[in-house]
Amino acid sequence: MPRKSFVTAIILILGALLLVAGCSSLERKLLFLPSHHPLTAGLAAWTNNGETIGFARKVAEPANVWLLLHGNAGQAADRAYALPSFSSRDSVFILEYPGYGTRSGTPSAEAFNHATQEAYQLLRTTYPKIPVCVAGESIGTGPACFLATLPQPPDKFVLIVAFDRLSAVAEDHFPSFLVGLLLKDNWDNIAALAHYPGPVAVFGAEADTVIPVAHAQALATAVPSASFTLVPGGHNDWPQSGRVQIRNP
Repeated sequence: MPRKSFVTAIILILGALLLVAGCSSLERKLLFLPSHHPLTAGLAAWTNNGETIGFARKVAEPANVWLLLHGNAGQAADRAYALPSFSSRDSVFILEYPGYGTRSGTPSAEAFNHATQEAYQLLRTTYPKIPVCVAGESIGTGPACFLATLPQPPDKFVLIVAFDRLSAVAEDHFPSFLVGLLLKDNWDNIAALAHYPGPVAVFGAEADTVIPVAHAQALATAVPSASFTLVPGGHNDWPQSGRVQIRNP
């Protein structure tokens, strides 16, 4: 290879490597928007091995235990607004994702899935005779549905402003080639729930411009055990006026 062509090839390879590295960093900045405030919102800290992994509203002798997986922005304590949607007879544990709040780590799909599985198994161990259910909001429906692939999956899923495949949502906002280049952290909720036999309640917001309601409808249609409920408002309006009731059964 002539020296000039060789140098050009090296420059192209280095440029590609830098682009890939830059895309990974850019994706994290676009997809994960954590805050890092020392907030509790009056909730009890949920700890494991001395580390705060979330916040909880505990009740004596709960009828059900819920793991709540929130959206991509903010942090766990911000989600106190969701608590009125749960039965007052149920305990609710809100997971803090790695790299969110005061929790160490770097946000990614792998990190979210790992933390979610660890938290879920902790609840199963702590409450062996009580149904453990999972509620996911927005991007949180990804790690929520991941739990359906475990040998002992949750007793019920409630998926709010949910998506079918994260890549499909991204393609609503960006060209497909750019999504393929940028999106390395992907969740396929249809595939994750493919063999789940339990109840799945899917909620979509009719005026959602972040995750258009067609994605929640597609998810519910693809999962035989799923029901679908359309609620008014946009992506962040679902907690208002009891629009979503998170219950088991």
